[in-house]
Amino acid sequence: MKYNDKIDQSQPIHGISYCTRCCVPQTMEGVNFDEMGICTACRSSEEKMHIDWKAREEQLRKILNDAKESSGTNYDCILPISGGKDSFFQAHVLVNVYGMKPLAVTFSHNWFSETGFYNLQRCLEVFNLDHLQFTPARGLVNKLARKSLGAIGDACWHCHSGVGSFPLQVATKFKIPLLVWGESIAESAGRASYSNPVHKFDRDYFNKVSAKLTAEEMVGGDVSAKDMHPFGLPSYKEIDDTGVWGIHLGDYIFWDDERQTEWIKKEYGWRETEMEGAYKGYKSAECIMPGVHDFTCYLKRGFGRSTWQASLDVRNGLLTREEGFELVKKHDQERPEALDYYLNITGYTEEEFFKIIGDKKLSELKDIDLPMHKKEQPNAERTIPFVQQLIQKHLNAPDPRVKRDAEAKSNL
Repeated sequence: MKYNDKIDQSQPIHGISYCTRCCVPQTMEGVNFDEMGICTACRSSEEKMHIDWKAREEQLRKILNDAKESSGTNYDCILPISGGKDSFFQAHVLVNVYGMKPLAVTFSHNWFSETGFYNLQRCLEVFNLDHLQFTPARGLVNKLARKSLGAIGDACWHCHSGVGSFPLQVATKFKIPLLVWGESIAESAGRASYSNPVHKFDRDYFNKVSAKLTAEEMVGGDVSAKDMHPFGLPSYKEIDDTGVWGIHLGDYIFWDDERQTEWIKKEYGWRETEMEGAYKGYKSAECIMPGVHDFTCYLKRGFGRSTWQASLDVRNGLLTREEGFELVKKHDQERPEALDYYLNITGYTEEEFFKIIGDKKLSELKDIDLPMHKKEQPNAERTIPFVQQLIQKHLNAPDPRVKRDAEAKSNL
């Protein structure tokens, strides 16, 4: 049933239906609309207002206290961490509120921005965290970024897969059963609600919600089974033997990423940056490639990051629906600067890129020409991995001893 037969000229894409309350389109994965045309995420936000959060927090406290009591001399839990706003806030909650000793675990996508590199290191220093990080080789990342486009319709399979598999590998190897994640899937995804979470965290959680394909399914061509070994999930037996399970803090405490972000900026010096395809500077600030990821989503499904942001702001009363649509049209439809880097590392031409992603376009959009426009000005931060920037800087810099000796001679 289509609930809006009349064309709303303010809508970003004519020919598809949108939630009558926010900016969520019918093409968002897993979303459904009720008889009034209200989306899952809007209904979930209403449920959120009626949850007994005090009782939820008591459940969380018991979970964490039990973890501390059973951990002995081991770490109390695993904190999957990127240095982004959510994991930074998670670290504060676990360490400073509940007195936990987590092991911080990072799967590095090898696309860290300068701001993201700073935020991760700042987090480790501020909360005095022990830390394990895995970084796949640059060449492998480039190969997987190329293969990912045709396989799942975005550039980021290695990240979707790695953020799920590596913490689980550490959990089983170090015998640390509890993993603590941040935002609930019911918060804004549109695929679930607080009363119907759809996916609870388990071994295959990230395969179901983001990676879509297993490591074994990515083998082929110039990607070998050895290449995929680091992305493999522990066996079900290893998971069962360790008792691995995970929780999302957002299922137990009232989640407000806007206020949380402002707070960690003020209290701890966390930093935002310009994010392509978005009008806020904090989501996925650790990476240079969200603009490409969100642009592929727009080309497949007709919406990107700013649709998520605007929908949340409309639900929270910060924007009107029409104001949200204007922001969506400005940012979702913008070609990201990082696409140039993606084309460079994959060897695709721009025409090949659009052809491959065009084949992933949803049937509802097949006959619709999605509007696009060029970015008006260069990105505030370079869309090249910070590590590569750092290496290039020092490769081109003179030996500091030569500079010192030259200065000493000039002072004679």
